[in-house]
Amino acid sequence: MRALLQSAYGEARDVLAFDEVPVPEPGAGEVRVRVHAATLNAADVYIMRGEPTVGRLAFGLPRPRQRIRGRDLAGVVDAVGPGVTGLAAGDRVAAEGEAALAGYTCLKASLAVRIPDGLPMDRAAAVPLAGVTALQAVRTGGVGPGHRVLVNGASGGVGTFAVQLAAAAGAGVTGVCSARNGELVQSLSARALDYAAEDFTRTGPYDVVIDLAGNRTLRELRSALAPTGTLVLSSGHGSRAMGPLWRNAAASLASPFSRQDLRPFLARTDPDDVGELLSRVAAGTLHPVIGRTYPFERAVDALAHVSEGHARGKVVVTRE
Repeated sequence: MRALLQSAYGEARDVLAFDEVPVPEPGAGEVRVRVHAATLNAADVYIMRGEPTVGRLAFGLPRPRQRIRGRDLAGVVDAVGPGVTGLAAGDRVAAEGEAALAGYTCLKASLAVRIPDGLPMDRAAAVPLAGVTALQAVRTGGVGPGHRVLVNGASGGVGTFAVQLAAAAGAGVTGVCSARNGELVQSLSARALDYAAEDFTRTGPYDVVIDLAGNRTLRELRSALAPTGTLVLSSGHGSRAMGPLWRNAAASLASPFSRQDLRPFLARTDPDDVGELLSRVAAGTLHPVIGRTYPFERAVDALAHVSEGHARGKVVVTRE
């Protein structure tokens, strides 16, 4: 099969290239999926670049052990491994897995979630990582009716979900974005705030701040919070070596001594959450925002676009 392989850490056009590799065989408890759509995320860029460099201890030296990029996918089960029940060849599924930028990939059957009838593959592929991150961030913040919520990074893949989910929980939502994305954020039931024209840290206080952009200091983010508000830190650039580790550590250390609740946050893979979100999308109460769609042959261009850091909504690579 044809797959997009990574030869080293670096930028997309320097380290990624297509090659032929064997079709994988599903092991015990696994299914093989013929990939129809893969959605790209910031996580793909971090692994591609090997940044922060401390992450290479987990991903591999001198290059990622898993050479095929792409995590979110939607496709059709092609084969099942020993011990798999509840899924069969022909089932349409979505999942957060690995090696999505290929013709086929294998993943744990427990991660694969059936796609509701009538839901297109590209919309289903947009849900697993970004949608679940947004859902868990909103839960972590305890967002509820009447809360004032600020989402920093509202027009990105996670942000467009977070704005909708916070609004659906009954909150009044302000989304920080660029001027060109203001109309998009407003269409998701939020007030749009142009970061170039207005400093959001002076527009509070907010009951909950969900930081997805990672471009402001902990002090600045706290200044936007109500005295007993909650800060959810889901991103942060930090140093090339350590990324947001120090900022998140500072938040964890300061939180017990503050009336403000400072919560560094790392989403976890949860098939139940994927299923809930897919049901909402199928029902028309949640709308994945797909900014760009690329054919599989242009997957390198798709990753290069995401790595620029200004992608609008989700970027999808399709094989259909």
